[in-house]
Amino acid sequence: MTEPIAFPHLDPSVTPAMREQLLQKLKTLPASPGVYFHKDANGEIIYVGKAAVLKNRVRQYFHKSPKDPKTEALVAEIADTDWIVVDTEMDALFLESEMIKRYMPKWNILLRDDKTVSYVRIDMKSEVPYVSFTRTPQDDKATYVGPFYGKLSVSKALRILRKVFPYYDKPYDGKKTLNTDLGLTPGIEIGKTTPQAYKKNLRKLILYLEGGRHKLLNDLEKQMKAAAKAENFEEAAELRGQLFGLKELQKKIVFSDKEFLDISSDQALTDLQMMLRLPNPPKRIEGYDISHQSGTNVVGSMVVFSNGASDRSEYRKFKLRHQRNDDTANLREVIERRLKHPEWTFPDLVILDGGINQVNAVKDLLDAHQIPVIGRDKSGDHTRNAAVDIIVPQAEQYKNLQLLPNSHIAKLIARIDDEAHRFAITYHTLLKRKNMLK
Repeated sequence: MTEPIAFPHLDPSVTPAMREQLLQKLKTLPASPGVYFHKDANGEIIYVGKAAVLKNRVRQYFHKSPKDPKTEALVAEIADTDWIVVDTEMDALFLESEMIKRYMPKWNILLRDDKTVSYVRIDMKSEVPYVSFTRTPQDDKATYVGPFYGKLSVSKALRILRKVFPYYDKPYDGKKTLNTDLGLTPGIEIGKTTPQAYKKNLRKLILYLEGGRHKLLNDLEKQMKAAAKAENFEEAAELRGQLFGLKELQKKIVFSDKEFLDISSDQALTDLQMMLRLPNPPKRIEGYDISHQSGTNVVGSMVVFSNGASDRSEYRKFKLRHQRNDDTANLREVIERRLKHPEWTFPDLVILDGGINQVNAVKDLLDAHQIPVIGRDKSGDHTRNAAVDIIVPQAEQYKNLQLLPNSHIAKLIARIDDEAHRFAITYHTLLKRKNMLK
C-alpha cells in the first residue's frame, strides 16, 4: 500500500496553493531513473538528487515517516519539483553531478558531508597503477575522475568494468591472488601482460569513466580491424573481447551517454534557444578561454557541453604557437585551429570568456560556418559570484544583456565559462611547471 503524501511542516513562503499544485504534480512522477530538482517559493533550485525510480524517491520526501532535522527543514521549503528522465541509473548519477555543479543548491551543501562525495583515483605515473576511491583529491599528479555523489553506484559500475578492463585495486606487490585466478587483475604477476599494456587498458577505462564511451567503441573497432589485417590475431582477439564486453555492458549500465538525455526538460537550453533565436535547443555548446602569465606559457581551452552537461571526452587544449600578451589574437588563433577539425562535431553555440573585443575577433570565422557566438563579459572578475553579463552580436552591433543571477540560463553560461577557465588555468599551470624544471 502506498504511503500517503503529507506536508506536516511548511515554510511561511510556501502557500497552500503551491503545495496543492505540487501534490497534483507528484502524481505524474514516472517510474523511471532520473534527476529531480526541488525548488523554493521563488523558483530557485535548492536541492538536486538522483533516483533509480523517480516516483518512489521523490514521494519519500513528503511521507510522514521520521526525518532528521535538516531534511525536515529542506522539505518545509519545497514549493515545486521538476525532473529529467534518463535511460539508466548511471546516467542519473552523472547528470546529478553536473547539475549540482551548475546550480550549487544550498541544501546539497547543507545536507551533504564529505563521505558522500567520491573520486576515482588512478596514479598513471606509477609503474603498476591501481584503482581506488578518495574523498579528497590531492595535487599529486594522479588522475582523478569525478566527483560522484554516490560511491555505491560507481563501485558497482567499476566491478562490472573490471571484467572488461582488469585492474589492481591495491598497491601491486607481485603476488598471485584469487582475483588473478578470476581474471580481475591484468596478470602481470603471472606474466600474462606487461605494465605498459596494462596502462594502455587503464587509459581506456579512464576514457569510459569520463564519458567517452562512443569514442572508445569506435577506437576499439578500428584497432581490432587493423590488428586482424596485420595478422596480429592474438591482439585482434583481445580487442574483440573488449569490444563485445563493452557492448554487452550497455545493456547493464551506461556512463554519461548524453545523447539520450531528454534535453527538452533542461530549461536552460530552451531559454538559450529563445533568447538567441536559435532554430533548436543547442545540443553542443563549446566554451573557450585563454590563460597565460604576461604573454608566456599561453594556452587556450575548449570545453564541450552536450545537451547541457559537460562532455570531458570532447575537451581540447591548445598550446599557442605565438607567445604574446594579446587575448584577442590568441583567441582568434585557437578558433582558427579548432575550425580546421571538422571531425570534431561543429557546435550549435560558442561561448567565449570575454567581451565585445573577444567576440569581434572571431565572429567572422564562426559566421563562415554559421555558428552563433556570445561572450561572457566578467570585466576581470573570475569569482564564482561574478555577474552573468553577456555580449550578443546583432547585425552590425552588439547587445549587452544582464541575466538574473539565479536564472537557469545564467547558471548554465556561468558553469560553461567557469569550466573553460578552470581547464585553461590547469593547462597553463602544467606548462609553467614543466618549463621551470628545464
